[in-house]
Amino acid sequence: MEVKNLEKTLSATTYPGRGIILGKSADGKKAVAAYFIMGRSENSRNRVFVKDGDGIRTQAFDPSKMQDPHLIIYSPVRVLGNKTIVTNGDQTDTIYEGMDKQMTFEQSLRCREFEDDAPNFTPRISGIMHVDGGKYNFAMSILKSDDGREESCNRFTFAYNNPRSGAGRFIHTYMGDGKPLPSFEGEPELVEISGDIDEFTDKVWKNLNADNKVSLFVRFIDIESGKWEDRIVNKNN
Repeated sequence: MEVKNLEKTLSATTYPGRGIILGKSADGKKAVAAYFIMGRSENSRNRVFVKDGDGIRTQAFDPSKMQDPHLIIYSPVRVLGNKTIVTNGDQTDTIYEGMDKQMTFEQSLRCREFEDDAPNFTPRISGIMHVDGGKYNFAMSILKSDDGREESCNRFTFAYNNPRSGAGRFIHTYMGDGKPLPSFEGEPELVEISGDIDEFTDKVWKNLNADNKVSLFVRFIDIESGKWEDRIVNKNN
């Protein structure tokens, strides 16, 4: 599989929806995670990322304009021991609670399906990063309707052991704009990861559609020590 240029991949569509990138820095020393949200409605755009313990949560930028918190307010990132969970919805909590009870990442998600936002049936995308004693692996999941069928949920999990340096996997909710919005298809895209945390953050943010981007979170985790560094960018300041 060809490693795609990150800038071109991000800018190829005006509306990839919400997206997760997991991978490893070019020097092989950092586990890399990025999560972004986009929006077309006033309700979706009226959000910011804020720190919450070891992770983040979404919050209304202007509480007076919040119309419906359903599917809008959640914790995209939580930490459980040496595992970092990244998702596009409240299934972050489902994964956290399941894995805290010794269930696997995949098992934890078996009670969840795609979002109840007909006719789009937005996929639930999730990622789990495991950094322990100088070793790093990650997995990604997508729960999506079967070609728009509300009664059928397709479940895919992709696991990456000892991932290559300078590359990551990118999964997003939509293949592009449309009515209804077309769900992501295939294996997470293989994209390049370069630069330090500030360069990488800048690269992702600048190449998301200016009208639709809302917030971006980036975390670099030192694979040897487990210590991390974060960046948050909000369009609403």
